[in-house]
Amino acid sequence: MTDPLDFTGKTVVVIGGTSGIGNGIARGFLARGASVHVTGTRASATEYSADEGSDLEGLIFHQLDVSKRGAVDALPDVVGEPDVLVLSQGIVRYGGQEFAQDGWDDVVGVNLNSVMDCARAFHSGLADRGGSVIIVSSVAAFKSAMGNPAYAASKAGAASLVKSLGEAWARDGVRVNGIAPGLVPTKLTAVTTENDKRREASLRSIPLRRMGTPEDMAGAALFLASPLASYVVGQTLTVDGGLTLS
Repeated sequence: MTDPLDFTGKTVVVIGGTSGIGNGIARGFLARGASVHVTGTRASATEYSADEGSDLEGLIFHQLDVSKRGAVDALPDVVGEPDVLVLSQGIVRYGGQEFAQDGWDDVVGVNLNSVMDCARAFHSGLADRGGSVIIVSSVAAFKSAMGNPAYAASKAGAASLVKSLGEAWARDGVRVNGIAPGLVPTKLTAVTTENDKRREASLRSIPLRRMGTPEDMAGAALFLASPLASYVVGQTLTVDGGLTLS
């Protein structure tokens, strides 16, 4: 029997795949046989280190700054037609910066505008391959994030985009779904995960009593991209250890 989670011979592109959740997802597909391309803003793969949660061994790196509109347009010509596109880019601004216009624009530009830019750029190739898109949002899409209005609004927009693209692109043979991670230790969540009081308070609100891992998110992505989810369209899978249940 064929393993539905075997991605041998498949091409996967992970935007924002150089660290954190994106890197975990990229390595999950790599372990299952895929050829995996990842993007990051730095000039080369050698500028990333394990100390900051990056493991690029075996991955194909491309420099890309998604905050620059149109920058992604040339990438499909380089990587070819993907079977899976994972959109895992994201930034956050703390200290009230997101209430100001510049902070708001920066966060929405990366977390929402660039998601559509990347999806649009790869749409034709995905349609040719009968491919799958996975948009990584956040549980912040479904609740208040008092100090980070742009982050919450942009992630809510990304989750909504899953529904709209899911319906619009299904007729092209492209399945669009999403993942909404809970608390996962990354550079973006360090303000909580590296603060003892905040971390412990967060853990008490998670029924599983642990933080998530990039590997947990990879499992969800592998499922959504696989034939096991061939009839799943326009859905965002919450992967949070039960955090949002109450």
